[in-house]
Amino acid sequence: MFLGCERNKSMKILVTGAKGMLGQDLCPILEDCGAFVIETDVDTFDITNAEQVKQVLTDIHPDVVVHCAAYTNVDKAEEDLQTAELINVTGTENIAEVCGKLGITLVYISTDYVFDGTKNEPYTPEDRPNPINNYGLTKYEGEEAVRSLCEKYYIARTSWLYGHHGKNFVETMIGLADRAEVNVVDDQVGCPTWTVELANGIVKLLSTKPYGTYHVCGSGSTSWYGFAKEIYAQSGLDVNLKPCTTAAFPRPAKRPNYSVMDNDGICRNWQAALKDYLELRN
Repeated sequence: MFLGCERNKSMKILVTGAKGMLGQDLCPILEDCGAFVIETDVDTFDITNAEQVKQVLTDIHPDVVVHCAAYTNVDKAEEDLQTAELINVTGTENIAEVCGKLGITLVYISTDYVFDGTKNEPYTPEDRPNPINNYGLTKYEGEEAVRSLCEKYYIARTSWLYGHHGKNFVETMIGLADRAEVNVVDDQVGCPTWTVELANGIVKLLSTKPYGTYHVCGSGSTSWYGFAKEIYAQSGLDVNLKPCTTAAFPRPAKRPNYSVMDNDGICRNWQAALKDYLELRN
C-alpha cells in the first residue's frame, strides 16, 4: 500500500468517526497526501448495521477504510458493556468482514488499554494483551475480529490521546490552572499522543509499513502528573501542582499502572508534539 503526495489522487480512503477528535485531524492530512477522502460519522454511517455497512462499502469500494469510530468512555463502559460491545466489537466485525471479502485495506485504531500494566518495560506489538477494563476488552476483541476477518490490515494502538477537536487532558489541566491546588495521579505511566502525530503515523503505516500491528503513540513516557507538569511549564503557567495516587481518585474502570508502548520511532517525542499543539491553540 502506497500513500504519497505525488501519486495517489485516485486513492479512495473512507474514514469512520470523521467528526471525532482524531478524524478531524486525520481527514485533511490524508487529503494533503493526495487521497480522495470519504468522511463518515454516526449520522451518515451506522457501523452496527451489517447490511448498511455491506451496502456502503460495496457501493463506494474504497482502497482503504480507517476505522476511527469507537465507544471511548472508559468508565461508562463498566456499566454499559452492551453498548461498548455493540460499537467496538460488532461494528468492527461488520467493517472487517466486508473489507476482508472485498480486499479493502483496513486500519483499526486500538488502545494501550489492551494491556494489564504489569510490565516494567515498554510493551511491544508482540506482547500478549490482557485488558483489565471493559473498554480495553472490547477494543481487544475488535483487534481479534480484524485479524480473523482481514488479510490486509493495520492495527494502530495509541494512548493518552489529545487534540484540538475534543475534550482532553491538556485542556482540562489548562482549565484548572487557576485553582489553589491541582492534584494529579503520579502512579500511572504512559505515552501522551497528539492526534496529529497519530494521523501522521497512520500515513506512515500506509506508506511504508507491511500489514500488521503497530504502536502509534508519542515517543518517551511520563505519568499523568509529569504530563501536567510539562503542560504548565510549556504554557508558562505557575500552578500549585501536587502528585497523588490513583487511590485518591477512585474511578469505575481500573487503569493499567504502566502502559508505555514501544512505537519503533513512528511518532515524535511527546514533549515536542505537545509544544506544537500548544502553539497552535494560541
